[in-house]
Amino acid sequence: MSQPLLHLQDRLTHLTLAPGIGASLVNWQAKATGQALLRPADGAALASGSPRRLGCYPLAPWSNRVAEGGFQRPDGWLALAANTEHDPYPIHGSAWQQPWAVEQHSERRVRLSLDSSVPFAYRATLDVHLYEGCLSLDLQVTHQEAAATWYGLGLHPYFPRHADTRLHAQARSVWLAQEGALPSWQAEVPEHWDFATARALPAKAVDHAFGEWSGDCVIEQPGAGYRLLCSASGAGHFLLFCPEQQPFFCFEPVSHPINAHHLPGRPGLQLLEQGEAMSLGFKLQYQALHGAA
Repeated sequence: MSQPLLHLQDRLTHLTLAPGIGASLVNWQAKATGQALLRPADGAALASGSPRRLGCYPLAPWSNRVAEGGFQRPDGWLALAANTEHDPYPIHGSAWQQPWAVEQHSERRVRLSLDSSVPFAYRATLDVHLYEGCLSLDLQVTHQEAAATWYGLGLHPYFPRHADTRLHAQARSVWLAQEGALPSWQAEVPEHWDFATARALPAKAVDHAFGEWSGDCVIEQPGAGYRLLCSASGAGHFLLFCPEQQPFFCFEPVSHPINAHHLPGRPGLQLLEQGEAMSLGFKLQYQALHGAA
């Protein structure tokens, strides 16, 4: 089935979105060169109907995995079932698996919204704005039922990975786990994962949450002729996912680490009463290199 697309553009870049596929961004490109700034998605990826094959999607009302079949709310246990075929845990909340509505749309802006009853009642909005090569994403959720509930947010962008891709993102800690388990303790960032100065992505697979993050990030793509200067708000952590021998990686600004619902103190989660809201923002500024437009 074909998916209706929305288009945004500014002087430097062009963006397509698929509201019906979990409010996903599909392709973001530099106009002058056609260079992909998010992992490029072809017709087959779009036809799959899966946000996991597109450029970026919102994570609400939590990011990544939740263990133990659910979590404790002030009024009792909330049971959660696995929501994918590839993972035994419920992952990335429910917003990415539902179609979103288009509330506003102009050349440079769109607001998408979702009224969800799964796994509890909440309203989400995603504001997307392009201006002079800067892509701004602002995600907000408002809790809509009487029972207070723990919330977390994130964004899940996929970026092209080239041989010379470099990352600069300073964090003070990383969440680690026993083999085969979900992360349960924090440690100092080891040298080979320390991106306090720009360095190449690790050759071996990485799928970890990094904490005590400043919110700033630079993704350098020298061979492709550009860099992205990024900044996040409401995100004290980032998830770095670098699968081996794949032409992409994920750098995900998130409010909390993996399985935060079962970690001491529930780091990064917020307990929202009915009508209360939380938000997370991410700005990605495209900057051409070597005279590229």
